Formats: sequence, structure tokens, C-alpha cells
Amino acid sequence: MTIKVGDRVPDGTLTEFIETETAGCALGPNAFQVADLVKGKKILMFALPGAFTPTCSAKHVPGYVEHCDAIKAKGVDEVWCVAVNDAFVMGAWGRDQKVNGKVRMMADGSAAWTKALGLELDLTARGMGVRSQRYAAYIVDGVVKVLHVEGPGAFEVSDAASMLKAI
Repeated sequence: MTIKVGDRVPDGTLTEFIETETAGCALGPNAFQVADLVKGKKILMFALPGAFTPTCSAKHVPGYVEHCDAIKAKGVDEVWCVAVNDAFVMGAWGRDQKVNGKVRMMADGSAAWTKALGLELDLTARGMGVRSQRYAAYIVDGVVKVLHVEGPGAFEVSDAASMLKAI
């Protein structure tokens, strides 16, 4: 069943490639529990089928990097990009996209969390395995307040400008 507005996001593990070692976070992939990350925070999360794919690289991520300051001015604590890729790929893609800490590049390598949300997309026939649908969500203290899921092949409601208007 697909998550909907008013639902609490399921707990799960996402990984992030950490570029600079800090107390509690080692250099390289670090695993985080979603429940801990969303507690008491406002998160604007967008998910997409995969790193380095055309629409995702040309439009989706750049839009969130461009609008990040305006999003945070609305009280959003963090912006996440979630994809069914590993943390190494997400880290490399973040460097390529010059996210520079504006967007957290979160990996759901096995699609476990994406499946728990009910937002998986089976692209096995296209050689890509199970991926994520393209969507964006505004999450406040773990509860979905806004959810924009794209139709097949569309990029109309999960972009940064649309979500900025919705929150």
C-alpha cells in the first residue's frame, strides 16, 4: 500500500556518503535510521528512479539545489534526494551535481525503504531492477504533509518549484 498524506513514514535505513569526517560520522558511507533523521524536523524529500539518469540530472536535482535557500526560508530543516543506488554512487552524483551540502544524497541501495513506502517502480524489463517512482514529499516530525507522485514518465509535480508552492 502506498503511503499517503497523514501517514507516518516507516522507519528504515538510508545511507549517505560523508565527505568530511565529524564526530559520529566517519568518512564514506554512513547508515542512518529514518526515524531518527525525521524526529522533530521538517524534511523536503524528493525521490527519483536513479542517479546520473537524464531527467534526474538535468532537471530534478539542479532545481532543488537552485531553490534550496527559498525552501529553507520556509522553515525546512533538510532537503533529501533519495534513490535506489548505493551510497558511493549517490556521493559521486552529489559531487557531480555540486550539491555542496544543500541536498543530502540518501541511498536506499536495496529499495527496502522505497518498498516500505509503497513507491517502488519495477524497471527490470529495462535492465534497471527495482527503483523508486519519481515523487516529492514534505515530512514534518515523521508525518507526510504533502505528497506529489508523478505519473509514468512525467516530471510535473515533484520539482522544486511545485513543492515550494505546496509547503
